[in-house]
Amino acid sequence: MDGIWTIGPVMIAADRALAIAAMWLFLAAGMMVARRTGAAAERAAGVALVVGIAAARLGFVVQHLDAFRVEPWSIIAIWQGGFAPRIGVVAAALTLLLALGRRRATAWMIVVLAVLSLGHAALSAVLAPTPQPLLRGLTLHDLDGKPVAIDALRGKPFVLNLWATWCGPCRREMPMIIDVARGSETPVLLINQRESEAAVRRFLAAERLAGDAVVLDPTGHVAAATRAGGYPTTVFVDAAGRITRRHTGEISRASLMAAIDELEGS
Repeated sequence: MDGIWTIGPVMIAADRALAIAAMWLFLAAGMMVARRTGAAAERAAGVALVVGIAAARLGFVVQHLDAFRVEPWSIIAIWQGGFAPRIGVVAAALTLLLALGRRRATAWMIVVLAVLSLGHAALSAVLAPTPQPLLRGLTLHDLDGKPVAIDALRGKPFVLNLWATWCGPCRREMPMIIDVARGSETPVLLINQRESEAAVRRFLAAERLAGDAVVLDPTGHVAAATRAGGYPTTVFVDAAGRITRRHTGEISRASLMAAIDELEGS
C-alpha cells in the first residue's frame, strides 16, 4: 500500500479519507441517537466535531510552536495536515458531556466516538505504506550540469521534494522548503521534474529563490522510483535507503520539520 487513494483526477491520503469517513459516521450516529432518545445528540455531535477539530489543530500548533512562529498564517492552513488526534478526541468527549449531561445519549455518543477513533487509528496503521527501498543508481544534475548521485546520500536520512514550475502548490511551498533545507542537518533535495535547466533558472530568478538545493530530473525517473502520483510530493528516506513516508500535496513547515525530526530519530 502506498497510503494514497486515487479517485479519478483526485488524490487523497488514506488516513485523511478515513478521517472524513469517521467524521461523517459520527454525525450520522448523532442523528440516530437523537431519534431514539429524544436528546439533542445531533446538534451536540456537530458542536463536538468542530471543537474536536479545533482542539486537535491547536494541540499540534502548540507542539510545533517554533515552526508556526515563522509562518503564523499557516495555523489556519488545515488542508496541509497537522493535528493532535488524542487531544481532539478528549475535547470532543468533554464537549459531549457538557452539551448532553449525564444521560444515556451521552454514553452512546462517547462509545461511538471511542470506536471510531480506535477504528481510524487501526485502519490507518494497516493502510500505512510499508518502508520500501529506494531504487539505486539514480543520478541527477544540478543547475550547472554536474552529476548528483542520490546514492551518495545513503547512510543518513534525507528528503526528496518533487516539484514543477507549473505546479501552484509547488510554487507556494518552495520558499519554505528552501529555507528549511538551508538550516537542516538532514539533506533536502528539490528535484524538478521533466523541465529544462533554462526553464528552472528563469523560475528561480523570477521568484528570487536560491538554487543550491535544486536538481534536475528531466526524464522523471525519481517520480517513477518513488511512485509519486502528482506534485508536489515530499519523500522521506531513512539511513538504510528506505522510503518511510510520502506526503502528496502541499506540506506545511511544521509538518515538514516534524517529519524530519522523526526521520532523524529513526
